[in-house]
Amino acid sequence: MTADTLLSREDRELFRDTFRKFLKNEVEPYYAQWEKEEIFPRELWHKLGQNGFLAVDVPEEYGGYGADFALSAIIIDEFARNNYMALASSVSVHSDIVTPYILHLGSEEQKQQWLPKMVSGEAVGAIAMTEPGAGSDLQGMRTSAVLKDGQYSINGQKTFITNGQHCDVIVVAAKTDPNAGAKGITLFTVDATLPGFERGRNLEKMGLHCGDTSELFFDNVTVPEAEILGGLGKGFANLMNELPRERLILAISAIMACEGMIESTVEYVNERKAFGMAVSQFQNTRFKLADLKTQVEVNKAYIQQCIGKYEQNALSAVEASMAKLSTTELQSKVADECLQLFGGYGYMMEYGISRAYMDARIQRIYGGTSEIMKEIIARSLVGK
Repeated sequence: MTADTLLSREDRELFRDTFRKFLKNEVEPYYAQWEKEEIFPRELWHKLGQNGFLAVDVPEEYGGYGADFALSAIIIDEFARNNYMALASSVSVHSDIVTPYILHLGSEEQKQQWLPKMVSGEAVGAIAMTEPGAGSDLQGMRTSAVLKDGQYSINGQKTFITNGQHCDVIVVAAKTDPNAGAKGITLFTVDATLPGFERGRNLEKMGLHCGDTSELFFDNVTVPEAEILGGLGKGFANLMNELPRERLILAISAIMACEGMIESTVEYVNERKAFGMAVSQFQNTRFKLADLKTQVEVNKAYIQQCIGKYEQNALSAVEASMAKLSTTELQSKVADECLQLFGGYGYMMEYGISRAYMDARIQRIYGGTSEIMKEIIARSLVGK
């Protein structure tokens, strides 16, 4: 990163304000209906790209702004704060996971083929790691890629894949050497129009209803050796190297979702009356909110520290794991206690806190479960 990629505070806030206006016009009037339909329209990807809100830290030569990571974080900030967690999840996978994989690991041909389209919204990205029998344990995956005459034939099934219905390019993890353990895993870029690739159903989820999450099937999908991403047999190592950003962006979404929930709860308890007084006047309400706000601010300070380290290429896997663990656990706590302050209305779907409650639960699972985060942190302290 060079000095000229760093934006001033004023520039960032102008960008944030522009994005907020976009959300008000293009998302707010329709989000509740998208949730009922359990998918948001493909057109939204085009609108996000056309307005410059996708993959903003991609270099200018590939169509991006070449901005610093903090600008990308603003997008997820605002999605999460406004209780659009399905969009936060889908866009973060596209802009903060798939795009960096191709940017950091791809050949020049792969970058030229996909990055401009991912910036514009013409191509949506997905990453296919999880399988029916292999979640956090990536070494247990069964999807294979067999080389014959300069072509790899990919066979297998992936599940819980964010952007599975909309994706145009998929970063697929497959075993190229089943006897080599972690060193036998390779990443590929796969064009979703290739013969043999099939999308399964859009999975019905507890939360994130309008975010498309799918099963993906690969039946002799043939790709040339040039579609290897980051080197033969280096897939597991590359996944580990890229995970800090994924976990950091999840932590950002979690803490900003907390902030949004507290803001909406404060507004509600100031208006709602019980026993002739505003609910906000009861000591229990005041102390609950004070406790939650304190925890959010402490976590935000750590997240800012992690963002600074990431921008200096100095964020460790352990630090990113601590950020994700702390913020996502807090998100569930904030959702539960804020919903309680809404009383019976909190259980009604017409109130956003009920959606926030359901959307929060997955944050402790995807991107590495809380238990896996604890294991990574523990190993840094006492070894394996």
